[in-house]
Amino acid sequence: MTRRLLDRDVGEIRVLSRDEAKQDAMRRAIGDDRVRYYVGDVRDADTVLRATREVDFIFHAAALKQVPSCEFFPLEAVRTNVLGSANVIEAAERNGVGSVVVLSTDKAVYPINAMGMSKAMMEKVAQAHARNNPRSRTVVSCVRYGNVMYSRGSVIPLFIEQIKAGAVPTVTDPGMTRFLMSLADSVELVEHAFQQARAGDVFIRKAAACTIGDLVTALCQLFDVPAKYDVIGVRHGEKQDETLASREELAQADDFGDFFRVPIDARDLNYALYVTEGEFGGQTIRDFNSANARRLDVPEIMTLLRTLPEVRAELALRDPALAS
Repeated sequence: MTRRLLDRDVGEIRVLSRDEAKQDAMRRAIGDDRVRYYVGDVRDADTVLRATREVDFIFHAAALKQVPSCEFFPLEAVRTNVLGSANVIEAAERNGVGSVVVLSTDKAVYPINAMGMSKAMMEKVAQAHARNNPRSRTVVSCVRYGNVMYSRGSVIPLFIEQIKAGAVPTVTDPGMTRFLMSLADSVELVEHAFQQARAGDVFIRKAAACTIGDLVTALCQLFDVPAKYDVIGVRHGEKQDETLASREELAQADDFGDFFRVPIDARDLNYALYVTEGEFGGQTIRDFNSANARRLDVPEIMTLLRTLPEVRAELALRDPALAS
């Protein structure tokens, strides 16, 4: 995201995080004095308030996102994903920030785990700001998408690490389905939200899906190793399939081809004022989930993986012929 914004010739980018080691690595990798680094935590409201002074746009991605970890420490997920997000939104409001985009996940839809529940609450906090502050100059919106391939903590780097070590990749359930999305697609959705969002909007990136078994098979074929895996069983809080948009959301969503926009329900608590006569119902709408989304086969997954710079780099290290 930082590299993309630097290409847009922005005046200054501020990076707020609690990990000074990763900040130092980022500083050396990017080498651009337009990027300033702030050590702090979104859990601390004063830190966020200071870091966001005279800022025009905020992209909020700080989160605890490991599903099993959040199952063991759910209050930590609440402190970062819910209360930390509230601190970001409140600081933006107080500092007159123009637009805030908060990053959500498919796990927030029909959540069964603490991580998903905390992200769902984060979305509610963002939407509540829009309902309760209709005249605010700060537009708060959400973007929601599935697995961003090769993002930190995602499964693809783990599988590649196992393959490079000569180990058999470990999968929870080969029939489990997940959405796949490139980092470029996720960044484009954030940029769209910055430019087009209305207060309380949720933008949902459409994506294709695959089974975990096919993903491992595609990686094994790319790295020219036998296509096999060990099944370790479903971990704490994991779903068989993920949902990007619920049927209730799709009933009011705008379809823009590559993504949905779900507008906020801007009614107040006087529900009787909004009752209208007429027939309800109509066409049955299904959830948009990784079981009914377009399913990628192994060759298609391989093609998609080759678009990732990190995968191409790993292939080149293993055998330059594999990267071609």
